Amino acid sequence: MEEIFKAFILGVIQGITEFLPISSTAHLIIVPWIFGWKGTVNSLSFDIAVHVGTLISLFYCFWKDWIDIFLKDKKMLFYIILGTIPAGLAGITFHDFIENELRNPLIIVFTLIFVGILMLIAEKVSKKKRESINISDALFIGTAQAIALIPGVSRSGITITAGLFKGLERAYAARFSFLLSTPAVAGAGIIDLYKAIKIGYSYDYTLFIVGVVSASITGILAIKFLLHFLKKYPLNLFIYYRWILAFAILLLYFLRN
Repeated sequence: MEEIFKAFILGVIQGITEFLPISSTAHLIIVPWIFGWKGTVNSLSFDIAVHVGTLISLFYCFWKDWIDIFLKDKKMLFYIILGTIPAGLAGITFHDFIENELRNPLIIVFTLIFVGILMLIAEKVSKKKRESINISDALFIGTAQAIALIPGVSRSGITITAGLFKGLERAYAARFSFLLSTPAVAGAGIIDLYKAIKIGYSYDYTLFIVGVVSASITGILAIKFLLHFLKKYPLNLFIYYRWILAFAILLLYFLRN
């Protein structure tokens, strides 16, 4: 029962933080670190579960967009494929290094603060007028998504920020960010599944189901909230949250060492 509770909590955290610009990786590293959680919730099977959950969220919210993209909007399909390439190459090249060397609280503190600063600058300088993208936008935002492999950056945070720097309207930048993240999230899940098959990993199906359901439901709510929020308000709320979280992590880190 305790493991199910942990799976539920981490699934909720994944669903919310995967789509809000506050870094899901940071929260999934920090929460178990704070409470000393180990075991199945830190396993490969649970990683697959939350990736499946967030992928369900994306398809639920954007299935009409994807049908339109595949049937009519071939230009947008090209931009998404183009924007996915940098993250794919970075993931293949640096995945093991990032997993083994960069999952450190102090690195997360730095990225939370630094990307927050970038978000604030983008809000100040962006014209926020365009609701269309071009090849340059796709490559720029796609490269930003590759940087999101570093814990604490936030995929949605850095890609929305990149969109703002390119002059995109805020909610449109968020929508493109979510469409662009779909292949990346699917790819991450496939990689984890391949590893699980390769090592013959045994699954705890109860935890898998809890992780999928909790991540998918909260992910849907997070996507709808953010798209609505960004039509009216800037990113400042999330910027301040990132900085407060960074300060709390730093304080706890020095208290423990």
